[in-house]
Amino acid sequence: MKHFINLKDIPAADLRKIVNDAKKRKKLRKKLSTLEVDKDAPLKGKLLIQMFEKSSLRTRLSFYLAIKQLGGGTLTLRSNELHLGQGGESLEDTAKILATYGDGFMLRTDSDEKIEKFKKYSTIPIINGLSPSSHPTQVLSDVFTVEEIKNKSISKLNICWIGDSNNVLNSLIAASVKFSFKLSIGCPKNYEPKKFVLDWVKDKNKKVFICNDPVKAIKNADVVFSDKVISLNDKVNKKKKISDFKKFIINKKLMSHANKDCTFLHCLPRGSEVSEEVFLNKQSEVWLQALNRVHVQKSILLYAFGKL
Repeated sequence: MKHFINLKDIPAADLRKIVNDAKKRKKLRKKLSTLEVDKDAPLKGKLLIQMFEKSSLRTRLSFYLAIKQLGGGTLTLRSNELHLGQGGESLEDTAKILATYGDGFMLRTDSDEKIEKFKKYSTIPIINGLSPSSHPTQVLSDVFTVEEIKNKSISKLNICWIGDSNNVLNSLIAASVKFSFKLSIGCPKNYEPKKFVLDWVKDKNKKVFICNDPVKAIKNADVVFSDKVISLNDKVNKKKKISDFKKFIINKKLMSHANKDCTFLHCLPRGSEVSEEVFLNKQSEVWLQALNRVHVQKSILLYAFGKL
């Protein structure tokens, strides 16, 4: 049993093993329909319990299909359907009950502390489906997508992020350390990554490159990542934030400073941070990026269940 909570806490060799396994499994599914089970059915009889405290489309669908294709089943819960620290039941007791009924627990939460408590009290693997500081399943899938498109190790590529510093970027920074790729971050001065994230990079004797000029950040980029600048629960002056990011909109002009064969990726949902022209053109691989969540989620589940 292994938890999958933050990329920074998982050995680089294990992350590479997950990505490589996903590549093999995707090839083996070419002739299978959506709900057909993989021939080896490695998680037959296993139940994944999912709980969402925040909205989810891709993570919910991909984990549902992932466990089904591996031969197992899933049960999806909403936090307002449970006692969960309210109504007289502690989180500790909830964790123990979940472990009694299920074989794994995937949580999308609004609290990093909550996911750590589940880890502490649970006797089944915990998978982070998104937390305020981390989105590890998304970013590991993105590493897979980059290598599939470019047909080479991500360590040989220049990766660029243009946009806000958020949980997805935190995980991308962790991935840059684990997979040893160059990461350039383009964002306004007051929106740079948190100190604790950069301190961790420094402790690992690694470096990320932060530019307050988007043109400098994107220069020589092989892949450009972005995310929604105004998230659903953003408690900020939205008009001011949009204004602050005006120079960081990913349009055709900005993309012209990247390498000619540069790929654009976006974890979705999208907003005004990217132009329609870039999002829908041939450089964009956002639909493949979304689809690949299923393949990588499967290998993450096998890792967590001790079957990889």
